[in-house]
Amino acid sequence: MGRAGFPSPLLSTFQATFLLNACGTTTAQEALRDIAAGTATSVAIHDRRGDFGDGATDVTCEDGRLSGEAAFVQEARKAERFLVRARGTRGTGLYVVDAGAPGLSIEPDAIVDLTRDQATLSFESVDAVEVAAPGQGDAAVAAALPAMLCVVSADMVGSGEWLLQTTAEYARTRTQFDRLLGFFQAIKHPLVNCMIDIDAARSLTYHAACAVDHEPERALRYARMAKAAASDMAVTTASRAVQFHGGIGFTWECYVHLFFKRQMHGQVLLGDAKHHRALLADEVIGEAA
Repeated sequence: MGRAGFPSPLLSTFQATFLLNACGTTTAQEALRDIAAGTATSVAIHDRRGDFGDGATDVTCEDGRLSGEAAFVQEARKAERFLVRARGTRGTGLYVVDAGAPGLSIEPDAIVDLTRDQATLSFESVDAVEVAAPGQGDAAVAAALPAMLCVVSADMVGSGEWLLQTTAEYARTRTQFDRLLGFFQAIKHPLVNCMIDIDAARSLTYHAACAVDHEPERALRYARMAKAAASDMAVTTASRAVQFHGGIGFTWECYVHLFFKRQMHGQVLLGDAKHHRALLADEVIGEAA
C-alpha cells in the first residue's frame, strides 16, 4: 500500500479488524463478518490531544448512545463505519457506529497527506452497538496496538522503498556537470544510508509482525522498535528524495511530493519515533533497575 501510495481506507480497516479481534464478543464477530464482506471501517480512539492511552477518550456512552468528540480519525470520509472508544460509568468500552447515523457529524481536518484524509467526529446522542463492554475497551486497544503499529510501519517501509528506487533511477539518468548525478558521492552515499535505514525498518517490522502471532508478550516492545525506526526512516527517505530530484522535486508535477507527504503523516500516526523510544527506554531501564 505504501509503495503504491494507495488512497484507500484499507489501513484503517486493518486496524479495526485488530481491535474487533481483541474484543472477543459476538457483536465484534458480526462486525468482522461485515468487514470481510467489504464494509470499510475506521477507528476513533484518540482524544482531542491525540492521546490513545488508557482512558483517553472525549466520548461518553449512556444508555447505548454516544456523545462527545473523537479526534484524528483516519479515512473518516471513506469509512462506512467507525469503531469508537467511549467512557461510561463502569469504564471505557468500544462501540460500532454507522457513518450515516443521525447525530454524527464529520469535520474534515486539513492534513498534508493528499492520499489520505482525517477528521474529527462529533456525536450527539448517536445510537451505537457495543462490541467491548465498559471496562474492557482499554484492554482491547492494548492487545491490538502491536499489530496496528506494524501495519503503519509497513506502509512507511513501502513508501520509503518507492522513494529510494525512484531517486536512484533519477540519479542514473540525470546529468550535471557532464556527469550522471549518481557519479557524485554527495548523492550516492546518502542513498546508501537510505537503503540501510529502509532495510532496518523492514526487518524490525517483520520481527514485530511475527511476534504478534508467536510472542505476544513481547510484541508491543518489538512493534515500538519498528515504529520508531520506520518513522525516522520516513523523514530521511522523503527529504533526500525531494532534495536529490533538484528543482523538479519541488513541483506538483513530480510524484515525489505525494510520497513525501504520506511519509510525513505516517511518521506521527500512533506516535512518532521520540514517543516510542521514550516508552521503550522506560521499559528497558525499568527492567535493568
